[in-house]
Amino acid sequence: MFIDNVRVYCKAGDGGNGVVHFRREKYLPKGGPDGGDGGDGGDVIIECSPNTDNLRQFFYDPKLVATGGAHGSGARKHGKNGNKVVAHVPPGTVIYKSPALSIKDAVEMERGDGIDLEPVVDLTTPGQQFVLCEGGVGGKGNWHYKSSTNRAPEEHTLGTEGGESVYYFELRHIADAGMVGFPNAGKSTLVGKLSAATPKIGNYPFTTLKPTVGVVEFPGFRRCTVADIPGLIEGAHENRGLGHEFLRHITRCRILLFVIDMAGFDGRDPIEDLQTLRTEIKMYDAELSKFPWIVVANKMDLDGATENLEAFKQRFPKVKIIPMSAESEEGLGALRNHLDENVGYHLHGAESVNSDDLTDEPEFNQGIDK
Repeated sequence: MFIDNVRVYCKAGDGGNGVVHFRREKYLPKGGPDGGDGGDGGDVIIECSPNTDNLRQFFYDPKLVATGGAHGSGARKHGKNGNKVVAHVPPGTVIYKSPALSIKDAVEMERGDGIDLEPVVDLTTPGQQFVLCEGGVGGKGNWHYKSSTNRAPEEHTLGTEGGESVYYFELRHIADAGMVGFPNAGKSTLVGKLSAATPKIGNYPFTTLKPTVGVVEFPGFRRCTVADIPGLIEGAHENRGLGHEFLRHITRCRILLFVIDMAGFDGRDPIEDLQTLRTEIKMYDAELSKFPWIVVANKMDLDGATENLEAFKQRFPKVKIIPMSAESEEGLGALRNHLDENVGYHLHGAESVNSDDLTDEPEFNQGIDK
């Protein structure tokens, strides 16, 4: 089961209390105060890890609770510090804070008042850590308060409470290339041909219900990642269909691949499809319309595709178009070369430079947006 958003209750450990204690030993009837300090509570830490790709672990156990610090004891013994909790999330996880102190209250507040959650951290780099809830500080024992005028102090302090809140975890997939298209445009077939990924494929709308990321290998130990994202429908920016479940996963892509059914197999018009897709992208987030993008003219092996492609090129002469058939793999090499040149990178992390002529947004938008 793929989980890309979840609410998690987090509670850091409370600090242990400082104690009041006096040293009483044989031959030392007035040993003085020696109450020890309490231990610090454990932190709740979130770490970005490349070894996980969704938030499924938090769905089954939506709580992160660290242990509290132990109380101090005599002979100035410091209480044991609480154990911290380190939870791993995939790259691209955005964490928001809710004012509620329980998951039930958080759900009711979000539904009833429509509150805007406070963004806390955006984890994108593997190994990046963030302290979500700080543990409480241990209290001081009475030995801290002794003086020449106060030789038997009764003062001590209690440990402070650890941080506590409900957080909303949202995964925004990081992929180098994101495939955008209507249902049955051939995105799943295409990502299966490009990589070793095995997305679900079927001849009905919304076959893909969750994003699938495939790794595309290039010569010279180069690679990139491609995301097969659920199909878009008109009105997705208003959360129709899969709505935001689709759109938010492309906010981290370096290039968008608009996969168009050039044969119009379901009675669709390729020109209108591109216009609608571009409009939905722009209305969801204006910044997305500035991303580099190309058109993948799919299903060129079907009747009518060649004629539609000619009309498409006349309508959008400045758009980069790669004709292909994902089913027969015709034109697949041209798409792989384009990805390698523009978003491919070496395994050690050195990325290639993006091509400056991928898109010219002002010119590309001429006649496309409705």
